[in-house]
Amino acid sequence: MFVAMPLKYFGGNDVLVTVISPIHGLCYMVYLVLAFHLAQQAGWKFWPQTVGLMLGGTVPVASFFVERWAHRRILEEHPQAADPKVRHEERV
Repeated sequence: MFVAMPLKYFGGNDVLVTVISPIHGLCYMVYLVLAFHLAQQAGWKFWPQTVGLMLGGTVPVASFFVERWAHRRILEEHPQAADPKVRHEERV
């Protein structure tokens, strides 16, 4: 964003944008799938928790706040998630 976009708009060179844009789009799709999976595993309602988690990636910098909110909520609802010794089979 701080290199490719200025190069495109101020330098007239859109080579980096054509390379980075598809990668960025793919990463966002992966984020949406993982956010949905997390919400399903946590047992959250679709609205507003799941939708809010998924929308957190659309607003620049909002993902940092949403990640902190989700992390705290997971630990409140599932305290065993904080223990690295707990195996997946034991949590299910």
